[in-house]
Amino acid sequence: MSGPKEQELPPDVVGREDAVEVLRAFVVDQGLSISFMRAFDEPDMWGLLLVDIARHAARAYAREGVCTEDEAMDRILATFEAEIERATDIGVTTQKQGH
Repeated sequence: MSGPKEQELPPDVVGREDAVEVLRAFVVDQGLSISFMRAFDEPDMWGLLLVDIARHAARAYAREGVCTEDEAMDRILATFEAEIERATDIGVTTQKQGH
């Protein structure tokens, strides 16, 4: 039985015992399925994490010639703001035992 298509570990975390995975995201049936660990003392850090992810995504679209980095970031931010204002699917957050 084969599992999901997973990303490789970033080179700078390989062999690091102090590295902690905080987020996994999968596309399933055209929707998002995630698992995460709170990991940060303050919620502000999730804002930094989300912005960092958005920047990497914008660069990827630009590198692949889909649009410029600025155009990609503008589209990401517009959708983020629209989703904050009116969620299309708020999803469900469950907690594993011991987390």
